Amino acid sequence: MTRSQPAAATAARAATTPRLFLLNVSAGTVLSMTPDGKDQQVIASHCHIPDGVAVDADAGRVYWTNMGVPNADDGTIERADLDGSNRVFVAPQGVTHTPKQLHIEKETGKLYWSDREGMRVMRCNLDGSAVETLVVSGDPAADVGDQTKWCVGIAVDRQAGHIYWTQKGSDNAGVGRIFRAGIEIPAGQTASNRSDIEVWIDRLPEPIDLEIDHGKRMLYWTDRGDPPEGNTVNRASLDVPAGKVRPEIVFTHLMEGIGLALDVPGERMFFTDLGGSVYVARLDGADGHPILFAQGNLTGIAYAELPARGA
Repeated sequence: MTRSQPAAATAARAATTPRLFLLNVSAGTVLSMTPDGKDQQVIASHCHIPDGVAVDADAGRVYWTNMGVPNADDGTIERADLDGSNRVFVAPQGVTHTPKQLHIEKETGKLYWSDREGMRVMRCNLDGSAVETLVVSGDPAADVGDQTKWCVGIAVDRQAGHIYWTQKGSDNAGVGRIFRAGIEIPAGQTASNRSDIEVWIDRLPEPIDLEIDHGKRMLYWTDRGDPPEGNTVNRASLDVPAGKVRPEIVFTHLMEGIGLALDVPGERMFFTDLGGSVYVARLDGADGHPILFAQGNLTGIAYAELPARGA
């Protein structure tokens, strides 16, 4: 049985088509391409400052956030089929303020995201129903402009029952933090007063997007602050107690690092920066190199294994 497992995994992987999904803020587009940056296809255009992207490969859909104009409170979340058809709003204007990274939790059929100027962590069903606020980090009116309360990245550790999110702080201020809380609000508490929120790690330059390697229990994140700790990709064990985390920097010299996507079976990761580059590296950071550069301002990135045609 042990010998057949790798063969089965290889066969399953061979029956899929790997694709990258990339957001270009300069062009306002959602793109799909092969993992080497070729065969670029525009899935959606006229997007209003797209930032976070996630793919439901089984359903054949891509989701993305539109930050909109922050002081206009007009952010949205959209969804389309992988060929760009059937484009609809999952969260229209008025539901979320400035949505950033988002995450699909397939087991429960939920979409999670961080709302920057809205100062909260939110979720809903994949069709946009049952919108919930899970965390409130500040008052958008009273705390306007306080970047220490801006929620940016999001990840869900279903195995341990936690959500993780970043609050980046002011540019290069060294007050960025990654928080952790239960997936569900404790009984009798609210998103504003829940008592289970922990500062998982603090004093980071400017943490942005999050991804989890669930098998190895590792949290990865990008940081767009100043070097040497910033403009990096980092990782740390999820099982280290909050406050005791010591990040390992696995990649450096980004130009405003933003998006991050893991291909755990392929033992590689992809990441982007606002300088317009897309990089690939092994999960430990080795063999890292750009696959695209000078593409404009890039934000979110997602990796997906799509069912092969006819499979």
